[in-house]
This record gives sequence, C-alpha cells and structure tokens, in this order.
Amino acid sequence: MDLATIIGAVSGIILIVASILVEGELSSFWSLSSAMIVLGGTMAATLINYPLSQIVSVMSIVKVAFKGETQKPAEVIITLVKLAEKARREGLLALEAEAEESKDEFLKKGIQLIVDGTDPELVRNILETEISFVEERHKVGAGIFEAMGASAPAFGMLGTLIGLILMLRDLNDPSKLGPGMAVALITTFYGSLLANLLFLPIAGKLKLRSSEELLIKEVMIEGILSIQAGENPRIVGEKMKAFLEPKERMRLEKLREEGTAHG
Repeated sequence: MDLATIIGAVSGIILIVASILVEGELSSFWSLSSAMIVLGGTMAATLINYPLSQIVSVMSIVKVAFKGETQKPAEVIITLVKLAEKARREGLLALEAEAEESKDEFLKKGIQLIVDGTDPELVRNILETEISFVEERHKVGAGIFEAMGASAPAFGMLGTLIGLILMLRDLNDPSKLGPGMAVALITTFYGSLLANLLFLPIAGKLKLRSSEELLIKEVMIEGILSIQAGENPRIVGEKMKAFLEPKERMRLEKLREEGTAHG
C-alpha cells in the first residue's frame, strides 16, 4: 500500500472538513442537486470520451495508484545478474527452469525467447513492442482521470450558472437570494474538490507508476540481451546500473554486499 497516497487523501479530507467546522456546519455544504450535476455530468462526459469497457476498468486502475511499488530496479538487476551467472556456467538452456518459476510475465517471455534461440534484434523488437502497448494502456488509465479532472470544475461552474438563473427568477424575494447563492456556489466547490483532491492526483500517481514500471522493463531488456550475448555477469550488472538514479545505485550496492555476506 502506498502510504503517500493514503496520507495525502485522508489529510486533505480532514483539513477541509476541519476548516468547515471551524466556521460553520457540514450540512451547509451539502446539496443533492449540486452533487448530481457534478458527478453525473463528469461521468457522462467521460463516457462520451472513452469506451464503456475502459470506464468499467477504472476500479482496477485506481488500485495501482494506492498500491506500493511491487518491484525495485535494484532487485531486478540482482536477479538478472544471477541469471547471467547461471547462463555463463551452464548455458542458456539452463534458464528455462528459471523462466517457468518467474512471476514476472515480461521477464519470463524475454528469457524464453533467448532460450529458444531467437535473434537478438527480434527479441528486442518483441519486448519493446510489448512495452509500447503497456505504455498505451497506462496512458488510457491516466487519461480517464485527467478527463474527469477537467470535466468536474466545468460542471461545477455549469451548476453554479443553473443556480444563479434559478436565483434570479426569484429576485423579487430577497429572502431567497442568500440560500440560492450558497447552493449555486456549492456546485463549484464540489467540482474543484473532486478535481484537485481526487481525479488529477490519481492521474499523476498513475503516470508515476507507469514510468516506474517502464523503467524496470527497459532494465530487463538490456539484461536479457546481455545474457544472450554471453557477457560477463559483472558487465551485465554495470550496464543495467546506468539506468538507476543515485539512490537506487546505493540500494543495489547494499543488496550486493548482503548477497556476498550471505554467500
């Protein structure tokens, strides 16, 4: 579970609720018609933008934003270096059993391709094509929430205009002006709240998760091709290390030291 996402969402809601309670009551910020305009309008606009099948998959997409990173690049490099050592000792065919045991489908496919003797250029093309399709799926997921983030404030403003029109209809009754204006502004509040606390942050987190996953897959491609070329395991590790930021490089060195100590 990604604590940053949970803490951000919960703390944002708590602070907004607390700020409302300091000056008034939560009931003052509830309007069924406003919620219907913002939520209904946002969903309607999203359905027009995207096929129903992609909208239905939104819940599984949301899980990615709240899920912690499952793989670290440094750990993937350690795994690939071990595979390189085994291939150097026993040959590529010895990796077939490792491929069957791997839980990562991308790594499994890559190892199987080199075990089958596939041309290195073809291996790269196949794996890079898969990365492209993964990236496109991720873009759709983030795009759905970006579209919702753009639509929510717009429908909030639309609801405000509807409220103002209804309020102006009763302009000759001053007692209705204050409550009417409050209801009109609540719709804008709902739109801004949903867009900036929910939809757009989730879109941003999905993009981050996508870039992390794609980096790991790029590391895997370089490692797999280096193993196929029969390169020294140490060189394989150094080539993949180039993909890492300083923090992950330190993590890699720590894992290597722990592995050496256990060995």
